[in-house]
Amino acid sequence: MPVSVTPDQIEEYQRDGVVLIKGLFADHVETLRAGVDRNMSDPGPYASNNEKSGETGRFFDDYCNWTRIPEFADVIAKSDAARVAGALMGSERVQMFHDHVLVKEPGTSMATPWHSDGPYYFVEGRQTVSFWSPLDPVTDASLRLVAGSHRWPKDVLPTRWASEAAFFEGDYMPIPDPDAEGMDIRSFEMAPGDAVAFHFRTLHGARGNHSDRRRRAFSLRLVGDDARYVERPGPTSPPFPGHEMTAGQRLREDWFPLLLPA
Repeated sequence: MPVSVTPDQIEEYQRDGVVLIKGLFADHVETLRAGVDRNMSDPGPYASNNEKSGETGRFFDDYCNWTRIPEFADVIAKSDAARVAGALMGSERVQMFHDHVLVKEPGTSMATPWHSDGPYYFVEGRQTVSFWSPLDPVTDASLRLVAGSHRWPKDVLPTRWASEAAFFEGDYMPIPDPDAEGMDIRSFEMAPGDAVAFHFRTLHGARGNHSDRRRRAFSLRLVGDDARYVERPGPTSPPFPGHEMTAGQRLREDWFPLLLPA
């Protein structure tokens, strides 16, 4: 059955920058697990184990692999993700940006630090969405997101996860401590194939995985009608070298294909 999105969910996404979509990838969990296995056995050029002194376990992540991992391409093409994204964003067009795999093995102590994705990217717009979908049941290791942070007047300082050094210099707000500051943190117990949808500017992070099972997650980043290329103070993440785009341009469709309309 197609995954439906209600008017209340659309309103929640627009207002809070985060909403839970149950079962978005439920029919594709085994395919995504196979893709993650392929990705981990054959990492791409951006793969990292996020090694940090004093931390235990393994925190693997990699991105921009959908063109070489057939399982990821299959799910992007066959799932309801693009249609759901268009509804949440209020966008007629939905364009591929990139995929991201994040795996925390059992006993991984390293947290995903608080950050927002937008400042790392070379794209800006009101119509953006990320889907974060666990491929294993999650409770404490689920994604944590600060409701309404996509509407903050300044972007949050982008940093490197392991070193905590600034990714760029610029006019950014310091990374807050949402727990200490009593912010509205949303987190969900999720079944494999559920998805959290969140705006590129939404502040988010995740605790370490102190359970005895893996925490595999697949993320998909999509953009809509008003998304445009923007210059940053340095190389972005992902970098997409040689893209030849200029400020204000829509992302080139030969690299970032339209998913909706198909």
